[in-house]
Amino acid sequence: MRNVIVLSLLLLLNIHHVISAPKGVTASLSAKWSMTPFLLETSEFIGEDGNEKFWQFVDTVKELTVYKQGESVRSYYNLVLKKAGQFLTDLQVNLLKFALALRSYSPAVQASQQIASDEPPPEACPAFVSIHGQRSCSTKDIKKLLKAAAGRPKPYLHKNDHTYPGVNKTDVPVVILYAEIGTKKFTSFHKVLSEKAGEGTLVYVLRHFVAVPKPQKMLLSGYGVELAIKSTEYKAVDDTKVKESGANAEEDNNDEVQGFVFGKLKKSHPELQEQLVELRKHLLESTNDMVPLKVWEMQDLSFQAAARIMSVPKFDALKLMRDLSQNFPSKARSLTRVAVKQEMRKEIEENQKRLGESIGVHAGDGELFINGLHIDLDIHNPFSILDILRGEARVLEGLHNLGIKGEHQGKMLRLPVNAVDDSYALDIRHPAIMWINDIENDLVYRSWPTGVQELLRATFPGVIRQIRRNLFNLVLFLDPVREESVELVKLAELFYKHKIPLRIGFVFVVNTKDEIDGSSDAGVGFFRLLNYIADEYDSSQALMSIVAMYNKVDAGETLSVDAISAYLKRKYPKANAERILGVESEYDDKRKDGALFYKNSGLGALPLALFNGVPLSPDEMDPDELETIILQRIMDTTTTFQRAVFMAQLTEGSNVVDYLMEQANVVPRMNPLILSTDRKYLDFTAKPVVDDWEDTTMFSFFDSRDKTAVMAKRMKYFTNTDEDGMSAVTVWIAGDFETVSGRKLLLGALKRVKASPGVRVGVIDNPRGKPSEDNTVLYRAIWASLLTQKNKAAAEFVQKLLREESIQLLQKGTKMKDLLMQGMDRDAFEKRFNTLEVDFIRSQQLFCRDVLKLSPGQQAVISNGRILGPFEEQEEFTVEDFQLLEKITLSGSAENVKAKVKLMGMKAKHASDLVMKVDALLTAAPKGEVRRDVHFAKDSHSVLRLSPRENEVFYDVVAVVDPLTREAQKMSPLLIVLSQVVNVRLQVFMNCRAKLSEMPLKSFYRFVLESDVNFLANDTVSPGPVARFMELPESPLLTLIMITPESWMVQAVRSPHDLDNIHLQEVSGVVEAEYELEHLLLEGHCFDLSTGQPPRGLQFTLGMSRDPLMYDTIVMANLGYFQLKANPGAWILKLRKGRSEEIYQVLTHDGTDSPADAGDVLVVLNSFHSKIIKVRVQKKAEKMNEDLLSENSESKGIWDSIASVWSTFEKSITGGGSKKEDGEREKEDVLNIFSVASGHLYERFLRIMMLSVLRHTKTPVKFWFLKNYLSPSFKETIAHMAEKYGFQFELVQYKWPRWLHQQTEKQRVIWGYKILFLDVLFPLAVDKIIFVDADQIVRADLKDLRDFDLEGAPYGYTPFCDSRREMEGYRFWKSGYWASHLGHRKYHISALYVVDLKKFRKIAAGDRLRGQYQALSQDPNSLSNLDQDLPNNMIHQVVIKSLPQEWMWCETWCDDASKVSAKTIDLCNNPKTKEPKLTAAARIVPEWVEYDNEIKQLLGQVQEQQDTATQKHTPSPSQHEKVEDRRDEL
Repeated sequence: MRNVIVLSLLLLLNIHHVISAPKGVTASLSAKWSMTPFLLETSEFIGEDGNEKFWQFVDTVKELTVYKQGESVRSYYNLVLKKAGQFLTDLQVNLLKFALALRSYSPAVQASQQIASDEPPPEACPAFVSIHGQRSCSTKDIKKLLKAAAGRPKPYLHKNDHTYPGVNKTDVPVVILYAEIGTKKFTSFHKVLSEKAGEGTLVYVLRHFVAVPKPQKMLLSGYGVELAIKSTEYKAVDDTKVKESGANAEEDNNDEVQGFVFGKLKKSHPELQEQLVELRKHLLESTNDMVPLKVWEMQDLSFQAAARIMSVPKFDALKLMRDLSQNFPSKARSLTRVAVKQEMRKEIEENQKRLGESIGVHAGDGELFINGLHIDLDIHNPFSILDILRGEARVLEGLHNLGIKGEHQGKMLRLPVNAVDDSYALDIRHPAIMWINDIENDLVYRSWPTGVQELLRATFPGVIRQIRRNLFNLVLFLDPVREESVELVKLAELFYKHKIPLRIGFVFVVNTKDEIDGSSDAGVGFFRLLNYIADEYDSSQALMSIVAMYNKVDAGETLSVDAISAYLKRKYPKANAERILGVESEYDDKRKDGALFYKNSGLGALPLALFNGVPLSPDEMDPDELETIILQRIMDTTTTFQRAVFMAQLTEGSNVVDYLMEQANVVPRMNPLILSTDRKYLDFTAKPVVDDWEDTTMFSFFDSRDKTAVMAKRMKYFTNTDEDGMSAVTVWIAGDFETVSGRKLLLGALKRVKASPGVRVGVIDNPRGKPSEDNTVLYRAIWASLLTQKNKAAAEFVQKLLREESIQLLQKGTKMKDLLMQGMDRDAFEKRFNTLEVDFIRSQQLFCRDVLKLSPGQQAVISNGRILGPFEEQEEFTVEDFQLLEKITLSGSAENVKAKVKLMGMKAKHASDLVMKVDALLTAAPKGEVRRDVHFAKDSHSVLRLSPRENEVFYDVVAVVDPLTREAQKMSPLLIVLSQVVNVRLQVFMNCRAKLSEMPLKSFYRFVLESDVNFLANDTVSPGPVARFMELPESPLLTLIMITPESWMVQAVRSPHDLDNIHLQEVSGVVEAEYELEHLLLEGHCFDLSTGQPPRGLQFTLGMSRDPLMYDTIVMANLGYFQLKANPGAWILKLRKGRSEEIYQVLTHDGTDSPADAGDVLVVLNSFHSKIIKVRVQKKAEKMNEDLLSENSESKGIWDSIASVWSTFEKSITGGGSKKEDGEREKEDVLNIFSVASGHLYERFLRIMMLSVLRHTKTPVKFWFLKNYLSPSFKETIAHMAEKYGFQFELVQYKWPRWLHQQTEKQRVIWGYKILFLDVLFPLAVDKIIFVDADQIVRADLKDLRDFDLEGAPYGYTPFCDSRREMEGYRFWKSGYWASHLGHRKYHISALYVVDLKKFRKIAAGDRLRGQYQALSQDPNSLSNLDQDLPNNMIHQVVIKSLPQEWMWCETWCDDASKVSAKTIDLCNNPKTKEPKLTAAARIVPEWVEYDNEIKQLLGQVQEQQDTATQKHTPSPSQHEKVEDRRDEL
């Protein structure tokens, strides 16, 4: 039946049958560099998992490229994937496919290629080595080059260089191989070099180098393309006819239009092809109804779209969402007919309320969460999302392998893993501390209020609240005889005297010998005297006495015994000196405690201070600084206490010191090894096929993960379980127990087990020699007892066994059985002990060597997978250290993991194993941001849910999005691709806005992203990802906008059409736009270390070793921001020769790839991510008073030493002008004219403006154009024009900085470029620049304007004319805001202005304008004419000099009488008549038509020359050649 309808419809259409090509727009973006081979990109992907894997992969694919010849491209690609699959899990292979489709690792390969070209490669060399700067193509020369290498400097290696895992030696030569993995030439080099590196005679580094790169361009993806609907209020379209390209895009024929599936129809009715095309077009045109909607029809669109999406089968829902959001303007009308159920509205409102409260998301917002991590789509792009997916994969696969699946996975992931704390505190509730005062009990403080609520009372900033609580505690560890102690004690007294609310305690570290005479040891004497005063009088008097004694000591001297005796005699004449100071002193109490407390605390060198238990760093111990530091700490800690009081954690009844000492960061002792932030973990997540450690040979073939898994499986433990039978902390002790230190270590661990429930200890033997019967006696006894005895008996026996007396007995010949204790099963023990083989101990030693990286005999401690060690010979690890380690392990995540594992209900041993493994996995994962828990109140009508595949690793993805927003346009294709790449559990909540008053989307949009590399039917690679808009309405005027990742600079390189004004009615076929990724940006922030301010006007240059000056830039005052154009490779950043280099020097830099103190700043760009660096500079000592932008010091040609290298690449197309040195040229009498244009019409006006400028001046002219928006055709023809008319030109470009509020409308972006970046667009040598609008005609010499006296103002603008009276109603500046803001000043027009760039930079006008713009632009209704409103708004801060009225005449505002004296005529829009620009131009300016014809003639000639040139050069290729061409591109 359906076929009959189709046929009858076709017959109807057939009457007027004219076939026409489908219309549409396609946009593609290619990289500037050549196609990089997939094999090399794959190696980079694998290399991210570690150097070891990278080299294993390289070995596997040594000569893979030979398969390229016989195979199709597709089967070669599959072969590469198959090889990679040996090293990757299924999930990672899917991520690899996604990475290859994105070409994510292409910049890494290209960076190596570029570094190779900088070497440079020897002629006709498929691969070569570079040995300390000398190169060779042959393996035979390696020996010779190595001999003399030591005399030459070593090359600098980058962080991501691939270094062969040989013996780590620093004194051997470095050999860099530049080659293509998989080729024969690579293999021959690799064989020689890997052998030598294995022996340790050289360091072997590999960098990718493709000798003959493929000529094809590589198409990129990961960006958005928008076709925005333009306002046609003023007609601004060029009427010049465009030469069509014969291209015809492949149609998407499988689509369904109004219920007809054309793909199927064409198959079943091949004879009706033409008519079907026509029917499809007819149906499309009837659906693409662009009639504007009434306001009441718009109100509910968002809900209607959601209802439509929720009504289709859920597998089609995302595609529908993509279709509705990306083609919204033509789908809007059909949505108005959709009914919305009441329950859906209600559910959406409930969910919105809940989301608003829980995560602060409001109606209309778009948010994406992957495993609870918030993915901000303004910051993240597909490349960074791929990185997140990879990072998550490690944790997800780990949990999956450990058997944690389904709901448990999310719970484990969301456990708070406490980040490593770098401010640990020591418990100060210790009897050895001698407190001098007690704020809570001393009478001195009795007038102070005692309530902690006082903390919340308002005070003036900087006032320290006096509250009678021990909130702030300072403990000083001092050796009284040392010089440094004097100042610190005086400082303590100062705090005490001034009644600062600080409790002060001392720990005096003095001699600990039993028998000692205080009258011969000053420290001991001092301590006894102090005790005497404190006991007999009070501690505050003791403090005064110390200070009095120290006051008598001369500078540079130390406290002597005589000084102490003299003080005692003078102050306390009645006291018996012998009884106080002598050997038998009664005041010797606690003398050893201080030293013992100091030793056990594990703190560093004296003197030391603890503030509330947190040690101060050695730099902070300088007495001059300390006072400020302590007061600052008191202020900072006050805010923490205020929060605690406010949250009722600290109440009136609390003991403040106890509260402080119960915080998570308080530890019993400090041990830098345990507390360090640099931590290594074992990976327990492998699942080895066999778990055999008796067979050492088999064990030796396992990789690290498998070895670890076998150890974990076979380990036996000494336990002291919690009441639930589980242990949250598992400690492994590795060492040689035939040594004293090994036994001591294990004994300490066992003592800790005894004292602490919830800890278990496993033991690993790492004997000094090869394991044999003799050197493993103790270990075998330990193991036998673990295998045969009850836990308690085994632990007691081993503790006895480890004591030195037992060892002596054994050495004297006592048998092991004689040492057994009561309650042990003797027979079982003896039987096992006598039959134990040593093979498994060999395996353990292998584990210590390969995984823990220990030499035989070395010791290490592993706590829940975290490796501590190897220990140095003399390093002690005490019982207190085990206590600290346990505390740190528990507070990390072990405690939380245990709680979750407990709920899973498994056997105790399994549960303890799982806690250890999961803890190691979670704490080893890099700490990201907090994972959010996104829950919906209800999810039956408003949440689209897709379940993951069973029994596989899955990602938990939650999207909150309004289906009719820019976020939906971007998120829907992203979610579709995500679900193709990985297994997802997806929830999409329709976060609709109610009561819309305008169209929510005014553009068509495509997001270019594919989940895998696509192939054509003949197995060749498809040309690559492209944005296709095929079903567009023909009536609206569209403008094409590329929306790329932040650091990309793209430009249109090929398109005959006007991409700014696409009008499909006037086009036959497809509008093709080809863009190129011209640069990757290097961004940075620069500060002057001495002032802390950005050094305004400082210039940087970027280049390579062979060409150091390729790009340059100027530092802005806003955030010290600078940006430089670059591409993948290694770059050198320098201060610009000239004043920048004379006055400043670079001190330090972060985020770069050279050591922080290296002179050359080296930056490697090797990914599509943004690269942001920080540079700190300082003025040279002798230049401290000089200013970069000062007038006087620039008197003599700074320009002599500077050559403009802005946009070096453009130099190749700079025509005309004299060929003198840049520097000389700039200082000549040159008129610098700046202009911007976008779209063919304005470019036509621009050429006419240029011609009119040139006709009226004899001065040489240099035009500066903003490159960002020029069409390819303008860039091609401008050089011809320059040649004919003899002017210079330069194309400048600047990427809108990410921190400056972004404009979304193209026109407003262009306006922004007119005014916001004047200080950084042009080289410093350009003194004055004149901006002339493209649609202006000049009738006077602009030299007069350049030389016009601005009277100290940074720029001059012409005010708007007042003379045409009938326009009075349109002069908006005469009333309201503008009238009151401007006062008596005039409102100026931005079509023509002159800028004194020196003055402009000197007063930081650019930075002020950007600052004001940032503040005003947040309000969408302000700055409606951005380029004009901003300077007028800033007129009070940045003065405008009003130019004489005749400099700007425009018919809209000026009367006809004044036209005669006009020096320039502008084609302003007329809000009254709305006359199109072209007709206005011809009517108002008679000479305009002549100029126009002259240029048309020139362009015609250029076109003819190009046509004849092309005909000469291109013979048509045969079909055969084409196929060959595509085959080899991998």
